[in-house]
Amino acid sequence: MAEPEKLIPKHGGYRKLKSFQVAQLIYDVTVRFCDRYIDKRSRTHDQMVQAARSGVQNIAEGSQASGTSKKTELKLTDVARSSLEELKLDYQDFLRHRNLPEWEHEDPRREELIARRCMTADEVAAWAKDVHDGRCGQHGRNGRNGQDGPSGRSGQPKAGKTSTLSTRSTKSTEPTPSLSSTPSPAPSPTYREIAANGALALIKVATSLLDRQLAAQEKAFLAEGGFTERLYRLRSQARKNPDQRESSTQSRPAPSTRSIGSTPSTKSTPCPPPPLPHAEATKGRTEEAKRIRRFRRFTPISTGN
Repeated sequence: MAEPEKLIPKHGGYRKLKSFQVAQLIYDVTVRFCDRYIDKRSRTHDQMVQAARSGVQNIAEGSQASGTSKKTELKLTDVARSSLEELKLDYQDFLRHRNLPEWEHEDPRREELIARRCMTADEVAAWAKDVHDGRCGQHGRNGRNGQDGPSGRSGQPKAGKTSTLSTRSTKSTEPTPSLSSTPSPAPSPTYREIAANGALALIKVATSLLDRQLAAQEKAFLAEGGFTERLYRLRSQARKNPDQRESSTQSRPAPSTRSIGSTPSTKSTPCPPPPLPHAEATKGRTEEAKRIRRFRRFTPISTGN
């Protein structure tokens, strides 16, 4: 048997949302990044931290408000998405102003970070150390898009092109000094480059999750309606089914009217007011007689002509 529709459905539970978890990780990473690489007196420092915080708080607030307002939930989720987009531009500006490269989406170092599914900023820092020391993302150093030079990720020459390695091998018998068949490794990226690109990878994950979350909220709103429609629907059902309303009213315990200290068999009756004493009653009549005499004294008596 299906459960009856509730006026205020279950809501909240934002800590179980993957978008909230990734946004919270972005906030922790951004706080560390700004404290280390951006001057605390700079306005950019506060703006980046506040944008990251807005991404987290608006997801939580929208989830909590969804019980009574789907419109507020949609609006706040979109605000969180916009805040993370603003933070993304700040990281891109950081890289551009310092002539640091922005990694491509297919870069193995980004894929390694996403595959690790980090939950804390310390785990992201461990990934950054591995990238800096060359223990992960080796394919992303010698070429673009994570490839080992022009021949591709696997190192094999592409079809239709002559490999320069085979040309060099045919000239190995000549007296000229031999050339290394492998290109010299690129210098290790700096920690600020790794940190900024890692944050961009996490922001990409969070924004993708929020886009899907917004689409799901839109679909649910179109199918079920908002709080006002549900309020009217349930009120109309209650008017059409008075028996259900009476049964729900009778199921509630009646409030106790028994006074403290009284027995269950004795009914509490209001006590009559005590009679006035004889002196007070006499005084009242005397004051009334004085007012009548004073009125007669100052009232002119009309006489006929």
